[in-house]
Amino acid sequence: MRRSKTISIAEAIKDYISEMNLGDKLAETSLISSWEEIVGRAISSRTSKIYVKDHIMYVHLASSVVRNELMMLRESLRNKLNEKAGFEVIKDIVLR
Repeated sequence: MRRSKTISIAEAIKDYISEMNLGDKLAETSLISSWEEIVGRAISSRTSKIYVKDHIMYVHLASSVVRNELMMLRESLRNKLNEKAGFEVIKDIVLR
């Protein structure tokens, strides 16, 4: 794509992300990497696997106690995640 005016690298990257439809995937990856910041170190240390598929976050936990605790806080956790992303990325959270 050739342009007649010069643009900054930030603008070029934003254009590329929007053209390639990478915004949602980047937001999902950002939320996964900030999991410890959102839930805390104690819960994060008992988390074995996190991934997002079709706007549903799957969290594999090693402790049944932590799983039950997060089940009760699932809605507020989903709201915190979406608030951090700036838009609705996660529609549901599945705890395993």
